[in-house]
Amino acid sequence: MSKHMYSTANLSDKELKEQGNRLFSLRKYEDAITCYTKAIIKNPDVAHYFTNRALCHVKLSRWEQACTDCRRALDMEPNMVKGHFFLGQALLENDNYDEAIKHLQRAADLAKEQKLNFGDDIASQLRAARKKRFSVQEEKRIAQEIELHSYLNRLVENDKEQQIKKVEREEADNEIRENKLQTIEEKCDSYLNELNQLFVKVDDRRRKREVPDYLCGKISFEILQEPVITPSGITYDKKDLEEHLQRVGHFDPVTRVKLTQDQLIPNFSMKEVVDAFLAENEWALEY
Repeated sequence: MSKHMYSTANLSDKELKEQGNRLFSLRKYEDAITCYTKAIIKNPDVAHYFTNRALCHVKLSRWEQACTDCRRALDMEPNMVKGHFFLGQALLENDNYDEAIKHLQRAADLAKEQKLNFGDDIASQLRAARKKRFSVQEEKRIAQEIELHSYLNRLVENDKEQQIKKVEREEADNEIRENKLQTIEEKCDSYLNELNQLFVKVDDRRRKREVPDYLCGKISFEILQEPVITPSGITYDKKDLEEHLQRVGHFDPVTRVKLTQDQLIPNFSMKEVVDAFLAENEWALEY
């Protein structure tokens, strides 16, 4: 590192932050961290210095350090969008899905309140967190169903063995004993068959547990809550499209055709389809 270029001894905390920003833009994250750290030492009461350093940690996949810096920033400024956003990202990478979703949702809400444009960055991270949490929950549920299936099979088999032992112990007549044993075998086989058929249906439903793309909005990619259709014939979620019109521009996001809010028409048919799907698939509310 050039002494002349990166000398920081006599710089103020703001100058150190600016130096850190330049280094960050050059992807020199370690050097940027050094500058932000020196800025923090000179003035530890500026939340942005901590989120700047946190973002460097995110770029270097240092999730714990990123979490620590974000929490310190949020202690000073609880409504800081970047604090919640970077913290949510780091928590997501640490597989702490519930808390990640909480902070990412808070970041999204605050960005709307403060009219800050993060594009799709926050929304995409929030979708990723929800899908990962859903995936983990699905894996646990599947494991529990498999365990339950095995347990019920064992119960039926154990019951069959006990009944057979009882008949063999108590029934002296060979013909009667054989008839009783055959009846036990047939009944237990019938139970096992019904049980297995039941779990085949469960497996079939499990394989279908995903939300079809046509039920999701084209902006947030979440399940349509209040579908509206544009003159271009494309369906969006009303809140997502209204936000697009207000913050991005008065045009259809897909076709780029001029569009105003008074041109939006409720898509009642799609609403019925979505409601019918959710009525049969309540799990999708957590998707």
